[in-house]
Amino acid sequence: MPIRAVLWDIDDTIFDYASADRAGMRRHLRAEGLADGYASVDHALTRWKELTTLHWRRFEAGGVGFEEQRRDRVRDFLGAALTDTEADAWFQRYLRHYEAAWELFPDTLPALELLAADYRHAALSNSSVHNQERKLRVLGVRDRFEVLLCAAELGVAKPDPAAFHAACDALRLRPADVAYVGDHPDIDARGAVEAGLTGIWLDRRGTGGRPELTTITGLDQLPGLLRGDTRFGAPDSFG
Repeated sequence: MPIRAVLWDIDDTIFDYASADRAGMRRHLRAEGLADGYASVDHALTRWKELTTLHWRRFEAGGVGFEEQRRDRVRDFLGAALTDTEADAWFQRYLRHYEAAWELFPDTLPALELLAADYRHAALSNSSVHNQERKLRVLGVRDRFEVLLCAAELGVAKPDPAAFHAACDALRLRPADVAYVGDHPDIDARGAVEAGLTGIWLDRRGTGGRPELTTITGLDQLPGLLRGDTRFGAPDSFG
């Protein structure tokens, strides 16, 4: 059956999260001063990235809430036993710098424009609706997506099939009718495939090494993939 909808990841797929996070933290450290135990800003940035991955995985696994993973990230980064209020205040100061660096990837809008007439669009993120709703609105693309679902509200995160199925249910489509596009080979592409969707790995860095996955290296390749291959709903020229 042809693909009828594209389900999108957000961070590091349509939105350049990694660059915004790094730029925001660099500005935040300049404003706050380098925390004890860090030899340089680059050292601190590397540690912040490590802690973000660590605590985000805890949240995805259901072991901790969305706000708590943020607080634990701050406490570990600063090496301090902060209260919830203190950790929240530090993180909010960082957020101001992070949000000032928000940008879509250059290929996001062209891809959405090219696909708009032929496919429905929705977003599924391992974040919270509060964060991603605002982000998409600030970036000017919220109206491109019929549905926005996030792990914090669903109570289940990718790659659990239930997360993908919730998005399909919201679209009133079968998993076989939906393609999922995301930057993580296992959480996004493989998870989608195992849930019965068509999984597409957006390998922006050209990492490769996953021949079993349908892969693109930029969103400019997505319209051609969906329209030029009968597996994705293109007409069969021999039909």
